[in-house]
Amino acid sequence: MDLDDIQTLYAYNRWSNQRLFSALEKLNQQQLATEVRSSFTSILETVFHILFAEWLWLKRWQGASPRATVPDPNVTSATWKALSPGGIPTPRELTTLAELKSFGDSIERERQEFLSTLSDSTLHAPLHFKDMSGTPYSTPLVQLLQHVVNHGTYHRGQVTTMLRQVGAETVALDMLYFFREQNAAGD
Repeated sequence: MDLDDIQTLYAYNRWSNQRLFSALEKLNQQQLATEVRSSFTSILETVFHILFAEWLWLKRWQGASPRATVPDPNVTSATWKALSPGGIPTPRELTTLAELKSFGDSIERERQEFLSTLSDSTLHAPLHFKDMSGTPYSTPLVQLLQHVVNHGTYHRGQVTTMLRQVGAETVALDMLYFFREQNAAGD
């Protein structure tokens, strides 16, 4: 995998998140917060998890390893509220779709800036980081970059199922649709 492949993956990730938010903006607060059976209790909580993971990994790629003061293996909104200070931004309230979208947009801008600094050597070099409990790891950056996109794809698929459960319209997020759209636009 090279830098062009990573740029394509993150263009797809951005496209998918934007399409997902377009679908979610049509829902009312009850639909967003309705408890449904999935990995997380609601559409909002699942979207929070996607964005929290994107933020967390971005911070790790930038050299910080955020820590939680309370263990939460599922990385829910409780984890966000339990982040220890130590150079980590003060946790914000992320309870509405508009707040989540704004958070996602800020992650996207920061991530694009980070991706623009990568070289082939940094892409394949090991990244040393700690998980939220402080356990150290070392993994090639390229694998972590791929992981984050895959993670988001998995959970956006869950949101699609949740949308069906609350009687809402779904949106196609398959990568093939992204490629077709890009090809039609001449990109």
